[in-house]
Amino acid sequence: MAKKKMQKLDLENFFVYSTDPEFEREEEASEEESIDPTEMKLLVRKERKGRGGKVVTVISGFEGSDAEIKALAKSIKQHCGTGGAVKGDDIIIQGDLADKIVQYLEERGYPSKKTTI
Repeated sequence: MAKKKMQKLDLENFFVYSTDPEFEREEEASEEESIDPTEMKLLVRKERKGRGGKVVTVISGFEGSDAEIKALAKSIKQHCGTGGAVKGDDIIIQGDLADKIVQYLEERGYPSKKTTI
């Protein structure tokens, strides 16, 4: 027998009933102003800790919406020809590609710097 998937409820916009005669739903402006790429300072570093000895390149310092960071991660992955993921505000790219990523970000107008921890 197949399992049915539970649908997630959007509890932030969930409204049932109000007894207030003057009640009006507040529509939030969900559009965020995107920050100019030249105003961001992206840090590119290599990490190995907690990854079974595999090296990954982590890009941090991106300020923008989830859609923008996912689009940037996708373009970096396509440019490098490798996999990766977005976790929080960090973009994680598989492999030791810090130099190539810094060069790519500079070409796209993002001031970036290779760092070590």
